[in-house]
Amino acid sequence: MNSAVDPLSYDLDGVRDRALRERGGAVDDSIPELADADPDLLGIALVTLDGETRATAQADVQISIQSAVKPFLFALALQDHGPAALDRLGIEPTGEAFDAIKLESGTGRPPNPMVNAGALLTSALVDGADAAARSRRILAGLSAFAGRDLSVSESVAESEHLLGDRNHALAHLMRSEGTLQVGADEAVGVYARACAVLVDARDLAAMGATLAAGGRNPLTGVQVVGSDVARDVVSVMATCGVYDGSGRWMRQVGVPAKSSVSGAIVLAAPTALGAAVVSPPLDEQGTSVRGHHVSEVLSRELGLHAFAMPRG
Repeated sequence: MNSAVDPLSYDLDGVRDRALRERGGAVDDSIPELADADPDLLGIALVTLDGETRATAQADVQISIQSAVKPFLFALALQDHGPAALDRLGIEPTGEAFDAIKLESGTGRPPNPMVNAGALLTSALVDGADAAARSRRILAGLSAFAGRDLSVSESVAESEHLLGDRNHALAHLMRSEGTLQVGADEAVGVYARACAVLVDARDLAAMGATLAAGGRNPLTGVQVVGSDVARDVVSVMATCGVYDGSGRWMRQVGVPAKSSVSGAIVLAAPTALGAAVVSPPLDEQGTSVRGHHVSEVLSRELGLHAFAMPRG
């Protein structure tokens, strides 16, 4: 980490206080549970690779993980299937919205694992004899990334399943192309439960730190996934994790990240730390407005930008 600032003595509360002045964005209303989110919520957490944690007020407020689950579904699919999983997925940025009804031309593959089509497929690739077994494996895997036992919001899972029309359309399209080899409704149900896992900023920071540490959870010492898996996941986060805003994100922030419509952003700065911001108001790309601001500040002041150049 190229930084003169120690993250453990860094004024994280001051960053939060300044970010709270930002009033832009709008809370997602795609399901009732998201629409009810507190627009003034802002929690920030950091976890270093030696297991030290820093957190602000509201870092323990739980939200559903939503799209921030996608890197970890990808990691579990890679861990369970190895390089063969990559044959089922593209890894290229799309420049399109996260729920675009689009597959790779000629292959029928999802463009990458960070869009909804890709996450539907990776959740179906996780080991398990049936939907219930895959959901248990996913919950156990996410809990290992977070370093504690997580739970599922049944109401969020039900809303995601019942109101996820575009996800159903994507699943049926992949079924028609032969890409998805489980039932469309089953695939949507497993992904809906993954999105409904409850986390807070501390959990997400630990999950990001686990990827940044080569798959080893710094809090528990457990090797959750292999180092090659962590490398592949962080690489795709860098190019695709903020959807059609990924290029702008990497220029401005320079840290691999994944955004979420619940207002979460999880960051994985390899060899440095994991971080997370939770703040529900979103910009037009579906990224937390305050989260983007905080991520820029952390990158700049902690020296996290992957492509930072010496000052001339």
